Amino acid sequence: MSIKHHPSEAILAAFAAGTLDHGQHVAVATHLVACDQCRKLARSFEHVGGAVLEDMPPVAMAADAFDKIAARLDERAPSVAARAPQASETDVPGLPKFVRGYRLGDWKWVALSTHMRPIILPHAGETRVFLLKAGPGTKLLQHSHTGMEMTCILAGGYSQYGDHYGVGDFDLGDDTIEHKPVVDAGEDCICLVAMQGDLRLSGLIGRIMQPFIRL
Repeated sequence: MSIKHHPSEAILAAFAAGTLDHGQHVAVATHLVACDQCRKLARSFEHVGGAVLEDMPPVAMAADAFDKIAARLDERAPSVAARAPQASETDVPGLPKFVRGYRLGDWKWVALSTHMRPIILPHAGETRVFLLKAGPGTKLLQHSHTGMEMTCILAGGYSQYGDHYGVGDFDLGDDTIEHKPVVDAGEDCICLVAMQGDLRLSGLIGRIMQPFIRL
């Protein structure tokens, strides 16, 4: 697997520091499962953060800190039932094992030859996470985003503006970036997407279709 497109160092540093929200964390972690280069870089950021913590002067704990911890030990932890992946989930190639632990919704029609499937995270946040599947040769409408979008390719691939994105690649979108992907011929393209805000479709056809397309 040859991965050409990666998260920025700033995104990887935020991942290592734990400052991304849950949905964005899932997207970056999905890329890290496939990308040894970014895994090593994220690990180096974690080591730097650990070294900074070691050099910080100690701070006295609150007088009642131990009592609070002892009280919480008596609380019952919420039970989390183990869930076997559904057959339809195991049919998604490249879906990381940790993502299979989340509940997945049903596939929903979005546009011609394009479907999405929500990934239900345990805590709702600003970022929605879902699978997006487009059929071979599908030309998606040109668009940008009102917020940040992180896309990880799980299967197949697409091209836009002379560049190709394949399995393992990471694509970033926001209100300054126009996307116009064309799916490769021969197989579906399936992506994991973490998206804030909404799609902003371009052109006359895009403006006509805007009310009907929701992700």
